[in-house]
Amino acid sequence: MVKLVGDERLDYLLAEDLRIIQSPTVFSFSLDAVLLSRFAYLPIQKGNILDLCTGNGIVPLILSTRTKGKIVGVEIQERLYDMAVRSIEYNQLEHQIEMVHGDIKEMPKTLGYGKYDVVTCNPPYFTTSQKGYQNLNEHLAIARHEILCTLEDVIRVSSQLVKQGGKIALVHRPGRLVDIVELMRKYGVEPKRIQSVYPKINKEANTILVEGIKGGRSDLKLLPPIIVYDEHNEYTPEIRKILYGDKAESSVNEICE
Repeated sequence: MVKLVGDERLDYLLAEDLRIIQSPTVFSFSLDAVLLSRFAYLPIQKGNILDLCTGNGIVPLILSTRTKGKIVGVEIQERLYDMAVRSIEYNQLEHQIEMVHGDIKEMPKTLGYGKYDVVTCNPPYFTTSQKGYQNLNEHLAIARHEILCTLEDVIRVSSQLVKQGGKIALVHRPGRLVDIVELMRKYGVEPKRIQSVYPKINKEANTILVEGIKGGRSDLKLLPPIIVYDEHNEYTPEIRKILYGDKAESSVNEICE
């Protein structure tokens, strides 16, 4: 049994055969987090992996199906941290996933410099100068806007936490790509892989996945694009496999908001 609070629900992650606690008024993960979890390089047998701005624990949960390494998730909002802890306990993954409640900016001192093989992050996308966030509830505002951490904070801290030669993987919006590349190089991380995500084949990309190596040499690869919907507004085979795996078809709401 799992304790649910308020409007929380227990959703299936069909491809991973896991369950996760979600709340429409507090936090529900998006496709971006799933794509990041599949994009990031991971050591298979062992290693230390860190996910910043972890929300309800979606990225650590999916990563746990791809590696036997130890995974740490960091979340500043107590309610989201608690949701992640309960999801981890429900899936009996306490031996592999640990949650830390705190500010990512304090994590190098708290967790240790140069300790992690891989750092992932699905950070807030929007700057506080962009209008509209004031009308959101506090949980959603913090998750979506750079209120408690900026893109520079994320990349600086990731560089401090990852080992030399370790990898940093981010998901963000295409409009911040130049900022991401400039900030990675500012903090000693060389961009190595970029993949664009398009809602449909005739639309502009609305998501980018970027991976860099700390201390890496210049050699950027542009990966084949990911297309989310086909001409019938249904998920493409690639996205269906990512979301559903080999499981029977299910409604989109059971996978992500």
